[in-house]
Amino acid sequence: MELGLTTFAERYAVGDRPAPTAAERLRQVVDEAVATEAAGLDVYGVGEHHRVDFAASAPAVVLAAAAARTERIQLTSAVTVLSSADPVRVYQEFATLDGLSNGRAELMAGRGSFTESFPLFGYDLADYDALFEEKLALLLHLREEEPVTWSGRFRAPLREAVAYPRTDGRPLPVWIAVGGSPESVVRAGLLGLPLALAIIGGQPARFRPLVDLYHRALEQGGHEPQPVAVHAHGYVADTDDRAVADFYAPYARAMSVIGRERGWGPMTRDQFDALRSPAGSLFVGSPDRVAEKIADVRDTLGLDRFMLHTSVGTLPPEQVLHSIELLGSKVAPQVR
Repeated sequence: MELGLTTFAERYAVGDRPAPTAAERLRQVVDEAVATEAAGLDVYGVGEHHRVDFAASAPAVVLAAAAARTERIQLTSAVTVLSSADPVRVYQEFATLDGLSNGRAELMAGRGSFTESFPLFGYDLADYDALFEEKLALLLHLREEEPVTWSGRFRAPLREAVAYPRTDGRPLPVWIAVGGSPESVVRAGLLGLPLALAIIGGQPARFRPLVDLYHRALEQGGHEPQPVAVHAHGYVADTDDRAVADFYAPYARAMSVIGRERGWGPMTRDQFDALRSPAGSLFVGSPDRVAEKIADVRDTLGLDRFMLHTSVGTLPPEQVLHSIELLGSKVAPQVR
């Protein structure tokens, strides 16, 4: 099973520690990608957001900087908010990244868990799903067909158009990233695309029916089995106590900020402890604890990839880099 890290380049203040600037945080993210490869892990992902507390609004640019300092690791968006983007430009950016990285680029397409990008780029939230469906279809045409003739509701038509550069020797890998919508799972399966599940609350075992639904949709669409991945929050430290001491306050701070926007109460220690229990969605603890929990979710959901999101609460860089080293040197060998 592949293992790796994801980030949104979060930049929160915690206690008396100020938030890093966006520029500082982006440079830290590139350092984290380099450390992820050095630890022997498989993939590093950067999400797209358009908020003051997340520095990564242009994942392809950040990943290109990481490509220049790495040689082996897969580099993916996590996710690209395709609903508010131009599929032609998205294809060009990630095909360029693929060339720069010698064939290591991937794209995870999603509808977006925040809404800031829609007014920013002139789209109506009432078209939330229609935008994604149309733009995904165009993106898939662009990677498969040369040239493309196409028309739709949300952008100018194309006639005998080709998006350059082309990827070298393979179509650009495109995953569908899903937060729990059955309709999105079915779409991924019918199209024969790999599936990435974001599990940031509740119990991972509850996602098993969605995985089963995905496999049925793959079969219905006449496709071969495709990889399934999970993205989840977590942190690895030398001991369970150290992991909790490092992670709880920054995590609670970040989740309380986001929760306040969505009408949730603040994150409490009881909630945190429930999430990091064996059945919960938070992968926080010693290497042994985290390895056991990843392996259990892998077996429950039939995973091919697991991506740990450690930067939720903007931990100090030295703590993040040590967590990455432990994920590679202690957790990965046990899981594999």
